[in-house]
Amino acid sequence: MVETKGISLLVFPQEQDLFKKTLRKTGYKLYFYTEGKHFLEELCSQPPAAVILDLDASFFVPPIQIIQTFKTSNVFLEVPIIAICTLDALQKIELNKMLIDDFILRPLREVELIKRFELVKLRASYTLDANPLTKLPGNTTIISKIQLLIEQNKDFALGYVDLNHFKAYNDKYGFSRGDEVIKMLARVLTNVVYSLPEEGFVGHIGGDDFVFIVPPEEAENIAKQIIAYFDEIVPSFYDSEDRKRGKIISKNRQGKIGEFPIMTVAIAIVRNWKGYRLEHYGQAIKIVTELKKIAKADRSKSTYVIERRSLPE
Repeated sequence: MVETKGISLLVFPQEQDLFKKTLRKTGYKLYFYTEGKHFLEELCSQPPAAVILDLDASFFVPPIQIIQTFKTSNVFLEVPIIAICTLDALQKIELNKMLIDDFILRPLREVELIKRFELVKLRASYTLDANPLTKLPGNTTIISKIQLLIEQNKDFALGYVDLNHFKAYNDKYGFSRGDEVIKMLARVLTNVVYSLPEEGFVGHIGGDDFVFIVPPEEAENIAKQIIAYFDEIVPSFYDSEDRKRGKIISKNRQGKIGEFPIMTVAIAIVRNWKGYRLEHYGQAIKIVTELKKIAKADRSKSTYVIERRSLPE
């Protein structure tokens, strides 16, 4: 499948065949330019998937001017720029001013060229998708991860994690302290999930909503560990008087003043294994969303709920 966006290249004419031969495997269309002004005009009118720019030639417009003009717009910050240059030219580059995302040194090698391009695209996608607070993968990565596991018919457990009484805490203590709670929960999840010898995954949907993916046979134990660590740590985020009382005075979702216990965590789990197979990402999310309502029925304590049909026979 050919991407709708292409790769824009400002390179020496005699090297165009090498780029054509190497980058055609990526599935992107290639757009070659030999003049800087036209190149910049095209970049701004039709942003590409990536830019490859030769720093060893001026092309009537200095490469640094092209990069600075292009990168000063927030619209184009997501477009990665790969610079081509000699070792001597690299030594003169001030990276804090040049704003490139990667570089390839001459002499050019096909394998390095394709792998550098793949790497810079992956890095750009991770950066764009990552949650700005926790730096964990966001919704795009979460969806792709779940869907891929389903399509590959892999066994896995999907957990949905949500906090109880978080809004009341935010209203009482402010968003800054609320953010610290979110980061603490992210640390608990990653520490527990990545302690497994098998591969795990933690993603941040947004706010106080997270997901994790673990081997199905480990899911219940992981949920218990998350609850144990969270319940042990979360009281330290309250002022001493509130901690002693075991509750705070704050507003509910209707704006009315009320009493709220120390925050707790709700976890919903569905397993794709044995005789129970998920068909698509939307089904998985629908199930854990419904299970989360059950887990949050009693918000005075931390709870986990597992989809019964996905329990072992």
